[in-house]
Amino acid sequence: MVSPCLSFNLHHPTSSSSSTFRPLTLTLPKALRPSPSSSFPRSNELKPYTKPTTIPLPKRRTALAPMTVLSRPPGLEFDADPTLTNEDLRPTTPRERTFSGWEMASLWVGLVVGVPSYYLAGSLVDLGMAWWQGIATVVVANLILLGPLILTGHPGTRYGIPFPVLARSSFGIRGAHVPTLLRALVGCGWYGIESWIGGEAIFVLLPKSIKQSSSMLTQPVPWLGTSPLEFACFLAFWTAQLAIVWKGMEGIRKLEKYAKAQKDQILGHIGLPIFMGLFTFVGLAATSSTKVIFGEVISSPIQLLERIGGPVTMILAILGISLATVTTNIAANVVAPANALVNLSPSTFTFRRGALLTALLGIAFQPWRLLKSSESFVYTWLVGYSALLGPIGGIILADYYLIRGTRLSVRDLYSLSPSGEYHYTRGYNLAALVALGIGILPVIPGFLHKVGALGNIPNSFVTIYNNAWFFSFFLAGFVYWVMSNLAGKSRKVLPYSDPLLGPEN
Repeated sequence: MVSPCLSFNLHHPTSSSSSTFRPLTLTLPKALRPSPSSSFPRSNELKPYTKPTTIPLPKRRTALAPMTVLSRPPGLEFDADPTLTNEDLRPTTPRERTFSGWEMASLWVGLVVGVPSYYLAGSLVDLGMAWWQGIATVVVANLILLGPLILTGHPGTRYGIPFPVLARSSFGIRGAHVPTLLRALVGCGWYGIESWIGGEAIFVLLPKSIKQSSSMLTQPVPWLGTSPLEFACFLAFWTAQLAIVWKGMEGIRKLEKYAKAQKDQILGHIGLPIFMGLFTFVGLAATSSTKVIFGEVISSPIQLLERIGGPVTMILAILGISLATVTTNIAANVVAPANALVNLSPSTFTFRRGALLTALLGIAFQPWRLLKSSESFVYTWLVGYSALLGPIGGIILADYYLIRGTRLSVRDLYSLSPSGEYHYTRGYNLAALVALGIGILPVIPGFLHKVGALGNIPNSFVTIYNNAWFFSFFLAGFVYWVMSNLAGKSRKVLPYSDPLLGPEN
């Protein structure tokens, strides 16, 4: 029983998902209402008795309030877990996908035209190849790489998701950190190599009086692996480049997920073997001529400029090389590591913070050691990291095409729900992690032998290491496909009905 002096109106939550009650309404009798002389503002003055006064009580959470509050970033048509998304990881909507094929192809110009591509061509000559053999090797290698590039770009274009999010479908919501961080390490290494090349350019421009001033500055330090003066030039270029990266990060993170359609990403990727072949010809022709002119092969364009250029020519050429180095480094070697770190902890890392850590890890790779010879650059660095990227690509492609039939649930890619499609075992797909390990393990003896950590090894391990990408790609992909089917994890084909997608492409 309730006294007629007070009238209570209780309202239940409108849905089971609500975490708060609606206000509790109290109707006060006329005798209890405040007088006009009270301290209440005029705007809050009570109305006549026929108009009851509503006093909202403090909001309280129910016992069923969810532990994780989901958010809906701009452009999303569903609630995404805030630990799995931010502006850099969210899927793009069809309206945001504006990159044409020609625009994506032009990106390869910035990625290919750089000192590492020239140095690769020169290294092939230094290792004994004829000019035509070097060009054929590079073009064929990039044509082979074109297939996986286009296949991997398909889900990015269809669903508007970056690589770290795509990896969640095969490795699990949390397991995706493993391949993205491995991929990020490769980017960090390349960032360090590009920065060292820029530092070499600064060193070449220094007056001879500085270079010859003191042996303490110009002689290599054993524990460092280079001279203090060269290392100082490296740090100077590293700092200047980082300032550019920090101020101009917008617009370089948007690749396949911003392509208009599949034909655009395919056309864009076709630019890789074309431009790489053309620039390789330039590098091979110049390096081959150094054997005739100087009696030795000079594979580094920086060292070549020091031998042939006058002051004006050298300055202009060095400025051009530095510009090419910066543009390549930002576009090719910042995006992947930064996105990987953002994916690891979106609440901690922004794209800029990820780029900063990428630059710091680039120093830790000691790029001057990787570039000390053509042998170390090609067989230690290029072949070595291919053993990491090969199995990752094989697993992701086997999952997307063979297991899922190109169908993904974008909602579940951003969900930590145990019932989600990609939750697997506490967020980890054990089949993918095992396949990754099996793909990398046979390559390790050959790598350790190449860096001098192991003595004689069977020739079979040498052959496996020399073909590390092919071996690990197919082995890991096959193991993952077999394990997924044996475990009954061949997923049902999801319907093509995602709210973010336009017409099927």
